[in-house]
This record gives sequence, C-alpha cells and structure tokens, in this order.
Amino acid sequence: MTNNDVLRLVRSALFIKENHIVKIFALANSNVSANQVAQWLNKDNDSNAKMSDSKLASFLNGLIIDKRGARDGEQPKPEAHLNNNMIFQKLRIALNLKTEDMLNILETVGIELTKYELGAYFRKPDNKHYKQCDDETLREFLFGVKLQSNPDATLED
Repeated sequence: MTNNDVLRLVRSALFIKENHIVKIFALANSNVSANQVAQWLNKDNDSNAKMSDSKLASFLNGLIIDKRGARDGEQPKPEAHLNNNMIFQKLRIALNLKTEDMLNILETVGIELTKYELGAYFRKPDNKHYKQCDDETLREFLFGVKLQSNPDATLED
C-alpha cells in the first residue's frame, strides 16, 4: 500500500476534508498546499505526486496533535522511513485507542486477534514477538474505524 493510499484511507475513515488536511500538516510544522494534497488524494495521480514517508509521518504527527493536543516540550520530528506498524501505532495514539477498542474495531471487520497478537504489532522490530503489520490488516482497521463512525459506510465512501 502506498502512502497516498494510507492518506486516502485515513481521510475517508475520519471524514476529514481536504482543507483540514492542510491544517493538520501545519500542526506538525509541515507546509503543504491544497493543490499538493489534492494530487496526493487523486487515485489517478502520476509518479510525481507520490507522497514521501516523511510527509505521511508529518501528517500522522499533525493528526495526533489535532485529535489529542500538542504534547509538552519539543514536538516529534517526522520519521524518514515508515512501515505499517509505525502507521498503525500513530493511528492508535491519534485516536486514543486502548487495546480493547482496537480489538473491537478489528472484530467489526472480521479480524479476530488476541491482545497478545495485537501487541506484537507495537513491539520493537528486534523483539522476538514482533509481527509485521500487513497492508490488509491496516486497510481493514481503517475501514473498521470508518464503520464505527458510520455503520452504513462502504469502502468507496
């Protein structure tokens, strides 16, 4: 899954308007234009509109600030490289979800995990119990978030 796909899925799941996405980037001290956001959200975009890992990290950091407020002290710098586990963790923080909340969301989309299996996604990569989060799990989680907000939602909404 590309970073552009993740942005589109988060936008859809949380019902965020394009102009608010620009504001979310600004919260993380990252300036992007409305035109750039529109290009990233366009499903038919060309390779020139590919969103970088650091831009997606900035968006997710801004989303955390938007949903939970800025933390005291220096704000986190955007990571240069992201993986699905890091994205999953940032979404968990932004949405202030506990393990049970996440398990319930995943259960609504047909993914049944134990709390230990879920916890494996949030471990450090060098931990022997670490598990790589695949695209399907992340995609389904975001659809589950969307369903929690709007039970009549479809993937295309």
